[in-house]
Amino acid sequence: MRLLFDTNIILDIVLKREPHYVDSLNVFKIVDNKTFFGFITATTVTDIYYISKKEKGHLIAIEFISNLIQLIDVIGIDKAIILESLATKVTDFEDAIQSTASSFNNIDFIITRNVKDFKNSEIKALTPIELLKQIIKK
Repeated sequence: MRLLFDTNIILDIVLKREPHYVDSLNVFKIVDNKTFFGFITATTVTDIYYISKKEKGHLIAIEFISNLIQLIDVIGIDKAIILESLATKVTDFEDAIQSTASSFNNIDFIITRNVKDFKNSEIKALTPIELLKQIIKK
């Protein structure tokens, strides 16, 4: 299964944001077992750096990103994805980029805390808790 992690899930982990930290970390851990493949977009990397640097400092932000990309892959954002995102029914442009990049890269689910923001996405969005429940059922 191919999972795209929305920026908020990664930030929950690096910033240990409660009450979301444990659920986000648990869903992220399933990537480590090689049954699930994790992805983020290139735009997420810069967002993670910018936000985590403000709260934790440059060195922690860089170390986290370095460790992160050892575990998951980064999806590039190019002109085709941007053009498609501009035409999508997903109204928030950042989310449209995530949705379109997911579609272009055969992602099964977008993992986010903001499922409602992806209601018009071609790729189904799940919260960390929803994904964990789905895995337990199998």
